Amino acid sequence: MIDTQAIRNKILDLAIRGKLVPQDPNDEPASVLLERIRAERERLIAEGKIKKGKTPSRIFRGADNTHYEIDENNASVSIEDEIPFVIPKSWAWCRISSLFSINPRNQLPDDTVVGFMSMSLLEGGLNNHHTYEEKRWGDVKKGFTHFRNNDVVIAKITPCFQNRKSAVIKYLPNEYGAGTTELHVLRDNTRILHVPYFLLCCKTNNFINGGIASFTGTAGQQRIGKDYISNYLIPLPPVYEQRRIVAKIDQVFSVLTEIDKFQTQYADNLTVLKKSILQEAVMGKLVPQDPNDEPASVLIERIRAEKERLIAEGKIKRDENESRIYKRGNSYYELQGKSEVCIDDEIPFDIPDNWAWSRLGEIFQHNTGKALNAKNQEGNLLEYITTSNLYWNSFDLRIVKRMYFNEQEIKKCTVTKGDLLVCEGGDIGRAAIWSYDYDILIQNHIHRLRAFLPVCTKYFFFLFYHYKQKEMIEGIGIGIKGLSSNALHRILFPIPPLAEQKRIVSTIENSISKVSSL
Repeated sequence: MIDTQAIRNKILDLAIRGKLVPQDPNDEPASVLLERIRAERERLIAEGKIKKGKTPSRIFRGADNTHYEIDENNASVSIEDEIPFVIPKSWAWCRISSLFSINPRNQLPDDTVVGFMSMSLLEGGLNNHHTYEEKRWGDVKKGFTHFRNNDVVIAKITPCFQNRKSAVIKYLPNEYGAGTTELHVLRDNTRILHVPYFLLCCKTNNFINGGIASFTGTAGQQRIGKDYISNYLIPLPPVYEQRRIVAKIDQVFSVLTEIDKFQTQYADNLTVLKKSILQEAVMGKLVPQDPNDEPASVLIERIRAEKERLIAEGKIKRDENESRIYKRGNSYYELQGKSEVCIDDEIPFDIPDNWAWSRLGEIFQHNTGKALNAKNQEGNLLEYITTSNLYWNSFDLRIVKRMYFNEQEIKKCTVTKGDLLVCEGGDIGRAAIWSYDYDILIQNHIHRLRAFLPVCTKYFFFLFYHYKQKEMIEGIGIGIKGLSSNALHRILFPIPPLAEQKRIVSTIENSISKVSSL
């Protein structure tokens, strides 16, 4: 799969370095552009259309080829250590405050219809999309951020800032609007700049990472301040190159969007194909049956014999509701104790003649782990895992906690290589096989399944995965739901002969590997 997001980020990085489109020697240099902007701002101040504010920063390159900035005392100060990368000679470095008014206010009649934008109406990512609701200016002029068409708006609060919620404002009724207070606004009062270029600058990794480093506030309520925006160094191309950069990015991003659509459709098709493979597998249609295989019914009888041995030795207790499922005529029946019940309505699909249906608890001995108890500090302090460590057939063991276990708990909660683990809560039914050469313990929200006699455990893992995809495993309970031991015990599984279980797993893995390699 092509990582289109990484390509977009790389394109933006090339753009702000002057490496995306060629420079045109006929373009007006950025240094001359800056002088025009300064002159236009002075004119607007003289006419009372904008406020004077602080004297804009002036950055220039000295005779020694390093960058200097004229400070408020009219002294030249080297800022070479602030310059992040080299830009073309026709470009210039400047502070955002040298180009834009930051967080301006609008003056409008109260009955003017304007656009109102909450944070939810501002799209994130590298797009330039937003919507609005219509409001009367008198209802939104106080307590909200002001903006107008062609302003750049940037979310200032986490996580919206990191999610790149920013846009160039467009299509507002009567050109003006207001919105959430969690925005910074950039306004080009001179109307000289090509503003979409500057939006792209504010979506680069340079801008976002710098903002994150400057966050202030408490966790969950962190923001970038106005000073970060004002003082941010921006690479300024000639105006016509600004337009060429934006046009090129629009062109490339349009192609990448089409690739995204294709990859999504392709991935969806692959997912359907994988599901189809599993569907064929559990119905006995993926591999041919071998008449020389020991039938599943014989395997189940051998498991029953093993359980009787364990009962006689006192290692397990007899299940008073022991299940025996058999076919008579065209119907399936289940014998529990002395009661026989037709279970045709539970049988989800047909299976081959040498297969059998069985409750999971007839094949696997199962139990959950230990409930968390911080006060209990008796026994051995041992590592354990929870559902947070368990993924589909894999484990994240970077963070493993420790808890006290006594000898009886250790015996019950220890997982050894080959055990099948199933989530009781969280993502109910999510399963994985413990494949490590060392043992670990489990918390009570994990079921440990260990077959009474050797079976192909990977086949049962694939059954859980298929059942989960088909929504055939459901939790019970009010509020937080879980997969109880009784519900797990009674899950109805199709059981192939042991040799066929192994052939099915091998074919599934080979097929999925080929599909994934596409």
